[in-house]
Amino acid sequence: MNHLSKALLLMAALAVSACTNPNRFPGDGAGSGSGTGAGQYGAGGIIPGSANDPTSSAYFQQSVGDRVLFAVDQSSLSPQAQSTLDGQAQWLMTNSDYLAVVEGHADEQGTREYNLALGARRANAVMEYLIARGIPTSRLRFVSYGKERPIEICSEEACYAKNRRAVTIISAGGLTS
Repeated sequence: MNHLSKALLLMAALAVSACTNPNRFPGDGAGSGSGTGAGQYGAGGIIPGSANDPTSSAYFQQSVGDRVLFAVDQSSLSPQAQSTLDGQAQWLMTNSDYLAVVEGHADEQGTREYNLALGARRANAVMEYLIARGIPTSRLRFVSYGKERPIEICSEEACYAKNRRAVTIISAGGLTS
């Protein structure tokens, strides 16, 4: 038997064996747990790590909200920002295995030094708010990027407004210093 024949037989055997799993399609009724609300993806169809998993970072980012916006030259929190941060604090209390780094950002107006300081004030305001809501300081850290990491680049107020922000980045595990 030559090498080509052996390879073809091996591929045929693999193809046939792959077709023997009756549970290969979730929700097809063949042993997938359909009708129980459970199954391969857990209760209610929650896919671990996805945006519909309330313990995932994707859920935090998309459903809770990972950023708050600021007015020009301000580091004070608006009522809308406080509402978002209340949700962040609640999520962080429920998911105590996550740590957070708050990034402070500014728009492109002003000097680099001024915007680094403004970004630090914004990030610190968010961090202090989360601490006041019960998040331990050991789980929080902040950094300022000033105007160095814009998400919108243009010389219009609509762009500037999106760049005046603080973003809460979460991660599981320990913070590095």
